[in-house]
Amino acid sequence: MKASDVLRSAVFSLRGNFLRSILTALGVIIGIAAVIVMVSVGQGTQSELDNMISKLGSNRLEVFSSSSRQGPVRGGAGSAASLTDADAEAIRTEIPEVQYVAASIRGGGQVVFAENNWSTRWDGINADYFPVNDWQMALGEPFSARDFSSAGKVVVLGETVRRELFGDADPVGATIRLGRVPLRVVGVLSSKGQGSWGQDSDDLILVPIETGRRRLATAAAAGNVAATGGATGAAATPAAAPRQASTVQQISVSVGRAEDLSFVEEEINALMRQRHRIAPGAEDDFAVRNIAEIVSTRTETTRLMSLLLGAVASISLIVGGIGIMNIMLVSVTERIREIGLRMAVGAGPKEIQAQFLAEAMLISLGGGFIGIALGIGGALLASKFGALPVQLDVQVVMMAAGFSVATGLFFGFYPARKAAQLDPIEALRHQG
Repeated sequence: MKASDVLRSAVFSLRGNFLRSILTALGVIIGIAAVIVMVSVGQGTQSELDNMISKLGSNRLEVFSSSSRQGPVRGGAGSAASLTDADAEAIRTEIPEVQYVAASIRGGGQVVFAENNWSTRWDGINADYFPVNDWQMALGEPFSARDFSSAGKVVVLGETVRRELFGDADPVGATIRLGRVPLRVVGVLSSKGQGSWGQDSDDLILVPIETGRRRLATAAAAGNVAATGGATGAAATPAAAPRQASTVQQISVSVGRAEDLSFVEEEINALMRQRHRIAPGAEDDFAVRNIAEIVSTRTETTRLMSLLLGAVASISLIVGGIGIMNIMLVSVTERIREIGLRMAVGAGPKEIQAQFLAEAMLISLGGGFIGIALGIGGALLASKFGALPVQLDVQVVMMAAGFSVATGLFFGFYPARKAAQLDPIEALRHQG
């Protein structure tokens, strides 16, 4: 019997039980669609995570001041003044593998332009801050060397702050106020959107680090003193003192080669312990965070979640395959006399097995193609109307098609084999 004859016979048989064939294929349809949607969501999430991580800058280490302590109460990380500009310079000069070193301080306040105002954070930075954090300029220019050396009253805006204060207008050259300090806008940062921890990366302003120390931190401390000046004795609330000259809250370090990160981390720890005269066994007054380790952990977690989603979706495909096997076994039982007649007129076990295997394959392939169409449509709808990131991949679609073929072969083989092994005489005697 030719392959075309086997296929024609299988189509004729399935068409005679059209509704049952569709219901049998339903399990495969749902399984294939679920695999495509789930894996696409997993890959989309992975891609979104990679995009967020790229905004952190590559090959980075973060050095933080430790937390301060007043009796039993401990402040947050960076609340102790344990890092200085000299520490940052020592890292730059004594560790050759380091590419950029960005020391920074931070604060917060209300920025005002005309009738608009916005509460945001400010970062006092040095020149290496831009390459370390992969910040590009959308408008204007970054700070000049003179701005850094003279504590210039200049500011670079994040996109969110620009939008809230200026709308669609060009802010370069305008003057805003942070508290009581006037600052001239020299540039606007390119938008980065949501950060890796869910925060708005564009809701900030940048000033030269000396500007932050001499003008903003000092002005904030003076304002606190004025606000609490009327209180005396035990009821007085202590005002925040200006940040000590040359201290920093954070040092961001960019390493030229990713393979040097662990070595540089060890070198920074050793250098800081030496500079801060920390005795062996004593607690560090700083902390070093390896961004690469965090990235690796989060990436591996997302990969495992993608595999889990695919595995859960594959269960429905297995259930669909079991449905095909069940219906094909029922079909064999119903058509025992037909099988006997085919054998009586010359059909061999191979032809009988090929026919039933072809029927299982057609059910599985038909369900697979419908499932692929529904899966692609579902993924596109989830991307358009849902909150989940979705990334369609041709390889996923091809994998789903391969699964549908494998399902037909695997779950259709046993019923086909059982049909081929029937005794012709007993099959003809069967009263079906």
